Amino acid sequence: MQKLLLTIDKISTFVGKTFSWLILTLTFLVTYEVFSRYALSAPHAWAFDAMIMMYGSLFMMAGAYTLSKNGHVRGDVLYGFFPPRLQAAIDLTLFIVFFLPGVTALCYAGFIYAGESWAIREHSNITVDGPPIYPFKAVIPVAGFFLLLQGIVEIIRCIRCLKDGQWPSRQEDVEEVDVDKLKEVLHVKDEDIAKLDEMVAAKERGAR
Repeated sequence: MQKLLLTIDKISTFVGKTFSWLILTLTFLVTYEVFSRYALSAPHAWAFDAMIMMYGSLFMMAGAYTLSKNGHVRGDVLYGFFPPRLQAAIDLTLFIVFFLPGVTALCYAGFIYAGESWAIREHSNITVDGPPIYPFKAVIPVAGFFLLLQGIVEIIRCIRCLKDGQWPSRQEDVEEVDVDKLKEVLHVKDEDIAKLDEMVAAKERGAR
């Protein structure tokens, strides 16, 4: 079971990191459009729509990834002090009462919404010759599916925590460096760092 949970975590991570490249594309597009508009006096009518679609796709497709890392914003002023079983009971209740109905509705409505858009090959009406937006609307049910899949994984984690008394492990990802832990692993003491700083300072004074 744990292997299956981690596999779905990896899928959510892969999807989220793949769509994260839209940040780079969006940055280049904004830079190009600003340059074109103000330096060349040649704005593009499709640029604004393209920016919205790229940002929306990034936002939606990163939802499952963020959930897999337990990174969504939450009011945990008291939650963090609760024992794991109580945390799991709260999370399980919220997942069943709010998450499952909401995301299921998102998948259902998004599928219909995208289907209607594809049927008429919908284009943006912000400009006269707006770009096609039906591929973007197809992202809605796809993002909902990945989010629902990851949500089921989180529900299983809650159930396992209620049973075992501790949270199951998650797939490791990039984290901030824990300086104290790094010192412990490398067997480095603060005194050694201070001596090294003094040696560097002495060499700099000698060079002057």
